[in-house]
Amino acid sequence: MVQEFNKVGVVGLGTMGAGIAEVFARAGFNVVGVEIDQAALDRGRGHLDKSLTRAVDKGKLTADERAAIDARLTLSTSREELADADFVVEAVPERMDIKRDVFGDLDRICAPGTILATNTSSLSVTEIAALTDRPERVVGLHFFNPAPVMKLAEVITTVSTGDETVDIVTEVAKRVGKTPITVTDRAGFVANALLVPYINDAVRLYERGIATREEIDESVKKAAGLPMGPLTLADLVGLDVCLAVMDVLWAEFHDPRYSAAPLLRRMVAAGRLGRKTGQGFYGGKDAPEPQRTGRLARMVREEETLDLGAMLLAPQIDDAMRMIGDGYASAKDVDTAMRFGCGYPKGPTELLEEFGAESVITTLVSMGEYSLTTIAVPAPLLMDRLPEADESEGHGGCACHA
Repeated sequence: MVQEFNKVGVVGLGTMGAGIAEVFARAGFNVVGVEIDQAALDRGRGHLDKSLTRAVDKGKLTADERAAIDARLTLSTSREELADADFVVEAVPERMDIKRDVFGDLDRICAPGTILATNTSSLSVTEIAALTDRPERVVGLHFFNPAPVMKLAEVITTVSTGDETVDIVTEVAKRVGKTPITVTDRAGFVANALLVPYINDAVRLYERGIATREEIDESVKKAAGLPMGPLTLADLVGLDVCLAVMDVLWAEFHDPRYSAAPLLRRMVAAGRLGRKTGQGFYGGKDAPEPQRTGRLARMVREEETLDLGAMLLAPQIDDAMRMIGDGYASAKDVDTAMRFGCGYPKGPTELLEEFGAESVITTLVSMGEYSLTTIAVPAPLLMDRLPEADESEGHGGCACHA
């Protein structure tokens, strides 16, 4: 079915949308990229040119390959150009009013058989699908930034998505060189639901003076081999994006686990959004360091059962085990999401194997004693991994793969 596609549309050519257009063009598809006006279109063209030029300079593309990709890319300010598109990906800003306008137009312009995909990372795919008269042909296709580099694609289905649509979109994701996982519509999906609360946890520890930003970042790089720490990552992602995801998680679950750190909200209100504004936890005028001389900070730093890296990774491992226990995603998909979407050398269940359930649970319990986590009781599936549980229940092996 994928081989029959003649034209792919991408609506929105910001950093992410331009990257998605490049991904499809590199894979051999003819792509029409559409923006709202000429100024936005010129910016999108600049994103594409910069990315492709960098690929040539690094030897990842030849000049001839670059020319062939350019020939497959058409840019326009008219959505009417998508009338004969077989597949369209929306990548406009995360505002439902904007998406309502886009999907209303696409539903009117495109043929009834055209599949419409949204790259949303936080909004309800179900609500977006309901904006059209073809909900069975609407799906989430969430790429990760930078789209030409990151290998994960989350395929998000709704109660209305047709099986054929899921099969086609999954095949499309593979065709463009991505590793897809398929999940149902739920706030944060897999990767953001695990990554952003972890970032939020780091902000809380920093805000309460438990450690400096450098100590926080270096602790998880050392503990899990991550390429960057959570506060550096927050600046890269954008503090406004992190806050938006936390608020979406809170709106869906109303769980204290998803309450945004007050400092995160204040920094966004102050316009300190990270790299995009030149000021965040790093860069420009650094955020003032909270005092590390408070009684709580001293007590935590003296607590033998608490390691800073473990304090950041244990809640994320617990979140992953809850997600698996709920049946939302498999252990394999959780690890795939974090490795291919977030650059983790090892996924959460692989880290659990390395650290051991007893160590993770001890960290969570100790954190609870100091009110450093809202996780009152470790996830049942995590508790099942304790050696005592295995012996008493007469089964061994990895419970999360059972």
